[in-house]
Amino acid sequence: MFRGMDEADRASLRHGYGSAADVPGLLRGLASSDPAERQTALDGMYGAVHHRDDDVHDSALACVPFLLELADRDDVRDRAGVVELLVSIGDIAAARDDSTAEVRNTLRAGAGVFVRLAGDPDPAVRRVVPGALVRYADRPGRVLALLRERITVERDDGVLLALAESLGLFVQRHLPAGKTAASEKSRTAGETHTAIEAHTAGEADAAGAVRLLTELSGPPYGPGLRLAALGQLAGCAPELLPAALVPTVVGLLRERSEVRARAGAPDDCPGPDTLASRLRRLRPSDEEGSRLLRTLHSSLGSRVADRVALLCGQLTSPDPLDRCNGVWMSAGLFREWRTGHAEPVLLISNQLGAEESRLHDAAVAVLVELSELAAPAADRLHALVTYRPELRVRHGERGAPTLGGALKALAGTGDARAAAVLAEVLAGPVVPLDLGLAVPRLGRTAVPLVPALRRSLARVPLDTSDICERAVPLLSALAALGDEASLPAVLRLLRGMPDGLRRRDTVTEAAVRALGAFGGAAREAVPDLHRLLESDCAVAAADALWSITGDAHAVLPVLLRALTDTSPDTDSGHRRRAAAVLGRLGPAARPALPGLRELADRGDAQARATAACAVWRATGEPERFLPVLRSAWRDHPRTRATIAECVRALGPSGAPLHDLLRAELASPLRHRTGAGGDGIREDLTLLRTCGQALAGAGHR
Repeated sequence: MFRGMDEADRASLRHGYGSAADVPGLLRGLASSDPAERQTALDGMYGAVHHRDDDVHDSALACVPFLLELADRDDVRDRAGVVELLVSIGDIAAARDDSTAEVRNTLRAGAGVFVRLAGDPDPAVRRVVPGALVRYADRPGRVLALLRERITVERDDGVLLALAESLGLFVQRHLPAGKTAASEKSRTAGETHTAIEAHTAGEADAAGAVRLLTELSGPPYGPGLRLAALGQLAGCAPELLPAALVPTVVGLLRERSEVRARAGAPDDCPGPDTLASRLRRLRPSDEEGSRLLRTLHSSLGSRVADRVALLCGQLTSPDPLDRCNGVWMSAGLFREWRTGHAEPVLLISNQLGAEESRLHDAAVAVLVELSELAAPAADRLHALVTYRPELRVRHGERGAPTLGGALKALAGTGDARAAAVLAEVLAGPVVPLDLGLAVPRLGRTAVPLVPALRRSLARVPLDTSDICERAVPLLSALAALGDEASLPAVLRLLRGMPDGLRRRDTVTEAAVRALGAFGGAAREAVPDLHRLLESDCAVAAADALWSITGDAHAVLPVLLRALTDTSPDTDSGHRRRAAAVLGRLGPAARPALPGLRELADRGDAQARATAACAVWRATGEPERFLPVLRSAWRDHPRTRATIAECVRALGPSGAPLHDLLRAELASPLRHRTGAGGDGIREDLTLLRTCGQALAGAGHR
C-alpha cells in the first residue's frame, strides 16, 4: 500500500510544523488496527498537511495518492475519516491559487474511488462520499444519476441527509451565478411543472438536481429528509419553496421529534457538574437536527421575519432538544441582525430553570451574550436568582468561584434589581472574582455597591499570585462608578505590589485607568504617575496625567516617543494607543502632527483610523484623511467605534462623516456580523455612540 512512500524526499517537503519527515508514520497510523493510533494519526494529518493557517503545503500533494489508496481498501478502518480528510484538503486547495491545482487534479483523477465507495457497507463512509463525488467526479450527468440511485436504495437516515446536501452542492457548482433554477412554475391537472433555464449540459443537470430536491421535500419522504431538501432549496432555488414555509418546517420538526421520541433517543447529559459535562451540555446533543435547521436558517439569510417565526416554532416545541437547538440558533441570528429579537428572547427565558440542564445552560449562555437585548428576560432572570440563590455563584472543579450566569445576564440587561442581588453576594462568605465586571453595566443603580467594592479592593493581598484576577474587576467597577473615595485603596495597590509579580503590569494599567477616571480628585497620585512615565505603562500613565492635570507639556514627550517608536520589538498597538491618547489632547497635540500623519499614511487599518482621528481632533480639520476614514469604516468594521467616538467628540465639526453614522443607525445588520463573544455588546455601544454624535451629545 505504501510502496514508494519512504523513497520520497519527505525532509525536503514541508507541512504546517516544518519538515514532512513524519508524514509516512502518520499515513501508516491511519491503517492501524488500534483505534487510538488511528485517531492520533488523523489528528496529526489535519494539523500537519493543511494546518490551522488554511494553507495546503507541498506534502499534501504527495499524500493524496496514498490517502486515496487507504480509502479504497476494505481492510482499513475509519475510511470515512480518510475521505473527510481528502475533501478537506481539496476544499482548502480550491480556495487557493493555481499553485494547488495539482492537488485538485489528483483528486479528480482518483475520483473513481469515491464512485466505488458510494455503496460501501459502512454507513459512515456512505455519509461522507456524496460530497466528494460532487466535488471531484467528472461527467455531472453521471454523478447526478448515481446520487439519484443512492437515494432510491438508501435506508440510513444520516446518509439520506448527506445525499440531499450533496444535491444542493451540485446545483451550486453547475448553475452559473445569477441564473435561476426555475424560470417558470405552472400548475396543470394538480401537478407542478418547472421550466428550467438550461443552456448547457451542466445547467440541465443542475435543473435535474433541483427537481429531485423538490420531490424529496414532499411526501412520502420522512421529515428529516424533507427538512434537508427544503434547506437546500432555500439556498439554490428559493422560488420553489412552499408558500407556507415556516408552518411546513415547524410541522416537519414536530414530526421528526416524535420519531426520535419513539426511538428512545437520549435528550440530556446527566452526571456531575464538571467542566467536561458543562462543555458537553453546551453542544447540541441532536447534531443532525441542529445541522438541518442551521442550514435552513443560513439559506434564508436576510428573510429575518421568516427566521424569527421559525425560531419561535423551535422554541415552543414540546421536544427540549428542538428548543435547545432554537436557543443556539437564536444567538446566531442576533449576532448578525439588529431586529426581531424581542419575542425569541422571551421564549428563551422560558427555558430558564428547565429540568433539562443542557437547555437551561444554553439559555443562560445566550442571555449573557445578549447583554441589554436580554431585557425581555429580566423578570425571569430575577426570579431565578431570587428563589434559587445557589445559582448566584458558580463553584467550578478548579479555580476560584465566578458569578453565576443568570445573575451575570441580569446585570447585563442593566436591570436595577441586579444591584440588590449583587449586594447580597458581596456580603456573603464567597465573593466571585469577576463580580466587578458586571457592575459597570448597571450604571448609577450600582452606586450602593461602592462601599463593599471599595472594602474588597482594600483587602486584596498585595503579593498574591492571582492579584490580577482579584483586583482588575474591582478597579474596573470603581472606575466606571467614579468612586473618588477609593483613591487610597488604588494607591495602596500601585505602590505596594512587589516587582516580579505575575501580571503586575496589567494590574498597574487598571489602577492607572481608575486614577484617570477620578480626574482632579486623584492629584495625590501625580508623583506616582510621573514615575510610571518611564515604565512599560507610560502611555496609560500619560493618559491619566492628562485627565488629572491637563498638563500637555508633562505628557507630550512620552506620547511622542511612543508614537514614533518603530523598533522591531515594539508592539504595533503601542503606537496606536499613543495616537488615541494624543487624540484626546485635542489642539494640545499639535506638536505630534508629523508623527500622526505618518501613522495615518502607513499604519495598519486600526492605527491609520486612530491617527487620522487624532489629526482631525488636533487641527479641527480632517485634512487629507477623510478618504482614509471612509475606507476604514467600509472595509474594516473594527475601526467604526474609534471613528464614531471621534465624530461624537468633534461635535458639529464631525459633520463630514455624519452620513456614515446615519447609515449605520439605519442598517439592519450588525457592523461585525461574524463576531462572537462581545460582538453584540460592541455593536450596541457603536449604535449609542452614533446616536449621541448625531444628537449633539458630547459636542465640545
